[in-house]
Amino acid sequence: MKKLSETLTEMGIAFSFPIKIWNVNGYQTYYEDSDGYWDRYEYGDNGNQTYYEDSTGVKKGTPKSTNQ
Repeated sequence: MKKLSETLTEMGIAFSFPIKIWNVNGYQTYYEDSDGYWDRYEYGDNGNQTYYEDSTGVKKGTPKSTNQ
């Protein structure tokens, strides 16, 4: 997965670390620090975490993109 900081840099969008993104329900869905570590989360309709992935190669669950 491409880091969000790389995409933002390519688009010329200024940002600062850490990058944190939350969904509308208040759950963190993305985190990236200045050392290059990132993780991302997906949640089901009930708020339970359904997928986790990080830059060290850890993956737990099934991402929504594979369920379409």
